[in-house]
Amino acid sequence: MAGTWQLQEAKSRFSELVETVLNKGAQTVTKHGKPAVVIISADEYQRSIAPRKSLAAALRECPEDLSPLVGKHVKRLPRKINFGQ
Repeated sequence: MAGTWQLQEAKSRFSELVETVLNKGAQTVTKHGKPAVVIISADEYQRSIAPRKSLAAALRECPEDLSPLVGKHVKRLPRKINFGQ
């Protein structure tokens, strides 16, 4: 759970705030009693902005044979439809 710091406290104890973020995770800083910012570690920030793969891309890169799970795709020609002629 994120800790909460008042802005003045965060300013005066910034080094402690940084250590707390690194050891305990995200910390919220309030301004006038309302949440203003959340301080997170650089590692957490990098993870949050990293490009995300689609599920299809992740499955294509899977080293395991997934055909028992997803089945095999059988390519068929479209069937002919008679429109009442």
